[in-house]
This record gives sequence, structure tokens and C-alpha cells, in this order.
Amino acid sequence: MSDAPEYGETWVYESIVGALPGVNISEAGAIALQVAIFEVAVLALAWVYDLWAAAVAGTAAVVVAAVGSIVMLRMGQLTRAAAVPGPYRRLLFGSSIEVVLAVLAFVALVTHLFVFDGRQTAVPLVTVLFGPEPPVVVVYLMLLVLWDLCYRIGTSWWAAVVGLWGVLRYRFDDPTAKTVGRVNLLNVGFGAAQLLLVPFLHDQPILLVAVGGHVVAVTIVSGVAATLVRIR
Repeated sequence: MSDAPEYGETWVYESIVGALPGVNISEAGAIALQVAIFEVAVLALAWVYDLWAAAVAGTAAVVVAAVGSIVMLRMGQLTRAAAVPGPYRRLLFGSSIEVVLAVLAFVALVTHLFVFDGRQTAVPLVTVLFGPEPPVVVVYLMLLVLWDLCYRIGTSWWAAVVGLWGVLRYRFDDPTAKTVGRVNLLNVGFGAAQLLLVPFLHDQPILLVAVGGHVVAVTIVSGVAATLVRIR
């Protein structure tokens, strides 16, 4: 496998990091930098505005996003190293459909937080976390972290769909089948990591069902794919 995969065979996240001019950073370094920037920002704003309860939820979101980054990079490495058919690789990476799914999830989440939730509950979640007059910079950071989460969740959706499609469409040799199975199991693991968000959603039934339903769906689809690829 080449150390520098061609664009079109990477996640959009990988392409952005690799395309930054003058930046030569390892994948582990990029993830560490991502976590450090977000977490320092979360803690700094919690200290400035005395929002320590919100900082706990923010830290959980940063951790889940970091796990998503690790899983995405590992899934990409394994898939590019495996002898999977070209259409499989192009559909997984080159279509960028994970971005479309992420945009849809993010827009739905923002609509829920700032429109639907305010109409259905006496105290919306944003108010619970940040008070009746949320600081602008805090809301900005919240949306940035939520976008990061939505992008990784969109990637997880797409990886699950393509994983099952590939298993049903193609027959792989034994080494490739093992690798494809590992990729699907990694996706199941990322779904499980998202359960860290559940304790912060106990008063938000719609978000709770959305996160729980997503985890269950990804677990089923990727789990079936991982099972089928080993027995076909």
C-alpha cells in the first residue's frame, strides 16, 4: 500500500489533511491535534463561562469524534490494502456520499435543537446546557463539534451500506474476506462508542431514539456483512 493514497481513494477527512500545503503530519498526530484543539476549547470556554456541566457532555462528544477518526483511518488503510474490486473502492471513497449523509444529519440536528425542541419542551436542550442566553462562541464550538460527529456518523452509515453491498455483490479470497470482515467489525465498534452520548440524552427522547437507532442499525448491517463475508 502506498504511504500517500490517491485522492478519490480516501475519505474526505483524509483528503483535507493530506492536501493542506506545507503540512506534513502523521495520522496519529492529526488525531491528537484534533482532540487537543477541541478539548482545550471546551475546557477554556467552560472556565470562562462557568459551564462545567456542559463541558462533560462536550468532552464525551470530543472522545466519540476522536474514536470515529481512528476508526475511519483504520478502515481506510485496511480497505486500500485489500484486494477489493475497483467499483467497491470507488463507491466507498470516491462517491463522497458520506458527506451528503453527514449534511442531512447535521441539518436535521440543528433544526431539532433550535426549532423543534423549543416548541416541544419548556426548557430546550441548548438552554439546559448553556443557560437562557448562550454565549455565541460556545454555540459556535458546539456546532463545530456536532458537525464533526455528524460527519463521522455519516461515514459510519455509508461504510455499513457499502460493506453489506460488497459482500452480497462480490466473492473475496480468504485474506480479503478477513480484511473486509475486520473493516465491518471496526464499524460496529464505532457504533458502540457512540453509546457514550446516551447518558446526556435521557431527557431528549427523539435524540435518544435517533442515536440508539443508528447504533442498532449499523451494528446489524455491519455485523451481518462481517458474518456473511466469512461464510460465503
